[in-house]
Amino acid sequence: MKKNSMFTGENGVNYLFPFILITSLFFLWGFAHSLLDVLNKHFQDSLSLTKAESGAVQAAAYGAYFIMAIPAGIIARKFGYKFGIIVGLSLFAAGAFWFVPAVGINTFWAFLIGLLVLFCGLACLETVANPYTIVLGSPEKAASRINLAQTFNAIGWILGPLVGSILIFNNESEKSILELFVEAVKKVFLGATEQVQNITTSASEAITDNSALVVPYVGLGTIVLLVLVLFIFVKLPEIKSETSSVDAVASLNNERISNRPLIQQRHFVMAVIAQFLYVAAQTGIGSFFINYTVEIEALQLNEMQAGLLLGLGGMALFAIGRLSGSMIMQKVKPEVLLGSFALINTLLMIIAMASHTRFGLIALIASYLFMSIMFPSIFALGLRHLGEKTKTASSILVFTVVGGAIAPTLMGLIGETNMSIGFIVPLVCFLYISFFGFFGSSVKQ
Repeated sequence: MKKNSMFTGENGVNYLFPFILITSLFFLWGFAHSLLDVLNKHFQDSLSLTKAESGAVQAAAYGAYFIMAIPAGIIARKFGYKFGIIVGLSLFAAGAFWFVPAVGINTFWAFLIGLLVLFCGLACLETVANPYTIVLGSPEKAASRINLAQTFNAIGWILGPLVGSILIFNNESEKSILELFVEAVKKVFLGATEQVQNITTSASEAITDNSALVVPYVGLGTIVLLVLVLFIFVKLPEIKSETSSVDAVASLNNERISNRPLIQQRHFVMAVIAQFLYVAAQTGIGSFFINYTVEIEALQLNEMQAGLLLGLGGMALFAIGRLSGSMIMQKVKPEVLLGSFALINTLLMIIAMASHTRFGLIALIASYLFMSIMFPSIFALGLRHLGEKTKTASSILVFTVVGGAIAPTLMGLIGETNMSIGFIVPLVCFLYISFFGFFGSSVKQ
């Protein structure tokens, strides 16, 4: 392999295999995150929960980041990044396998415990994996490695609702999965009006037993265990300097160091708010996408079809946006692109609220394309000109993921009788993000 390869370090060591293992983590946590969007509607049916109550699914999952972010950082610094990954994978697997006894207990709190443990593991993995990709090769190609890893994260986001819908929701028709998806696409995008027998059922007829959760979560737990074994026996390079990731980022960005405290860095403070609201918006839209879809009476789509539209429609656009975003930013400034995309999503949320029809659903699907670049863009804009404070600032930005614990419950309360009204929450979030992109992201000297 050539010296200047993306996975060859300055010492000539090839880090391709460790990078592949790290990349598998990006895929796994993307899959686990997007599977939550299926759980929301499933628990509404199987446990007779209100929309607001089902928002506790996201509250437990994203609240775990608030609980585990600091301990994960301490574990990584004291015992090494490999040990941090092992702890994260162990919690991940334990939370997934907990769904077996949770099905026996069959109460909402039992499933929430499993999600809390599982996502504490994901908090460990995300805290470790992002900076770890920086050192697995030459510093000047760190950005390329992170983008490559994020691509597999996007694939996980696509497969989560896809696999979850197929394994968890009942197929009440005689049609195949592919036929149901094609029919849903025709109805949504082409306005096809032909009615199909046995596609929809009433809520009482469509009750799904919670035993349907065993296969996807035990399967996920088994895969995580296999990855855990690999990490235990594979020798991984350790980060020898506490500032190595900071130095790599600084060399990439070539920014001057500012001595002001973070609280006085206006662009960073506004980025923290923007990131909190972005996670809230994305989580809220995903949590009630299926609700919004099945409540459009004219389409007569069932829950499985809604999940397929989310996975192969919205999440696929999300992945396309992630792949194309870095190329677009070579021509357009990140702050301008972020502000423009957030403004477009604000308009799409207005359409989703004003027209609870196939056009509103198309607006929701399209919003994933414009959400795709927001998290990494806000992250990068918030860390500009922070120099040696970059590592502390990035840790603070990790806490903003807790925004996903708040939005679903709030949206459920607002949209209990009419789901479209609940989308005022992501509307307000995108409006602020647009302001941040155009005005708040500039660094004040």
